[in-house]
Amino acid sequence: METIRNLYRIGRGPSSSHTLGPASAAQRFIDENGNAASYKVILYGSLAATGKGHGTDTVLMKAFGERKLAIEWYPEIFQERHSNAMKFEALDINGTVISEWRAYSIGGGAITDDSGATETRSIYPHDNLDKILDYCRHKGITLWQYVEETEGKDIWPFLEKIWNTMEASIKNGLTVEGVLPGGLNLQRKANSYMRKAQQYRDEFRRRATLYAFALAVSEENASGGVIATAPTCGSCGVMPAVLKYLKEFNGYKNKDIIKALATAGLIGNIVKKNASISGAEVGCQGEIGTACAMASAASTQLYGGTNYQIEYSAEMGLEHHLGLTCDPIAGLVQIPCIERNVFAASRALSHNTFAMLSDGRHMVSFDRVVKTMKQTGKDLPSLYKETAEGGLAFFGADLHVDE
Repeated sequence: METIRNLYRIGRGPSSSHTLGPASAAQRFIDENGNAASYKVILYGSLAATGKGHGTDTVLMKAFGERKLAIEWYPEIFQERHSNAMKFEALDINGTVISEWRAYSIGGGAITDDSGATETRSIYPHDNLDKILDYCRHKGITLWQYVEETEGKDIWPFLEKIWNTMEASIKNGLTVEGVLPGGLNLQRKANSYMRKAQQYRDEFRRRATLYAFALAVSEENASGGVIATAPTCGSCGVMPAVLKYLKEFNGYKNKDIIKALATAGLIGNIVKKNASISGAEVGCQGEIGTACAMASAASTQLYGGTNYQIEYSAEMGLEHHLGLTCDPIAGLVQIPCIERNVFAASRALSHNTFAMLSDGRHMVSFDRVVKTMKQTGKDLPSLYKETAEGGLAFFGADLHVDE
């Protein structure tokens, strides 16, 4: 597995697959072909189907700047390697292609190409949670200590920066009101939910505050604000909401939260390695399901859970999102995406409680659920995987209006 630095990324929303990934790929192509007379980018499959709603054309035009650029869209063509495919072409003054490169945005802002090359080398000695748990048992260490052993102590300043970004996205999201861009005329709710939460007491206040935190980050993402992927832009509200909630109401310190981020990153990395965190490849189970698993694991660690209770909590986070479709209305990361972040955060706290009441033993392992999620994603028809053709995207098409 690669470093968790490739799982947690800081950037602007609304989509890691459709904005962060293409922007990164474009910059790489420009760096290698910066003197061409003009350029063409061809978008395929899910990347083309929801690219306009997700702002793919905007980030590409920004990346190419003043250079002459043409963008073509082919949502009906799905490349075998991944449904988020794009081809870059550099052309000479006569319009002849002098260089081309096909890349794939595989989720969380990561890219690959037909060579199969990834952005960094594998650094983890184990590739599934069962092996990691066995190793930690023999060494007598926790999961966050395993991350430190593998990544080195310099992982902590990186995770501190991630946490600072998460807190900033909550703060920013709570202060802004108005309508989200894109044409759905969806009102931002975080500010009003927080004001209402402060009027209540006890458990109702706590839960309403959790909702406000998740809304704040998800709405920041939907409006193109700065967020940290965890593991993607579309699911970026779950982890910050849960961790901020536990900091505010349970008194956990930043140093404890950063260690929980390390464990959560390990969980997300395992899913990324052995299945997918791309909604275009496996549906929203790979995004919200993984985010919920990460937050479930993080909260259980903060509560003092054992490695096995953490594994159980993460397993529930993913298991109970199996089959979740990716069906954004109008291709926007708004409906149902924002509310899914809210309720995944709520479920993560429930998984923590359930796991802490147990001794960590259970029937279905996290690794088995990861395999199941991957197969379920393969079995899902493409119209339920970020093409904006099925599910809510189909039946809610009339909700979209021109801006």
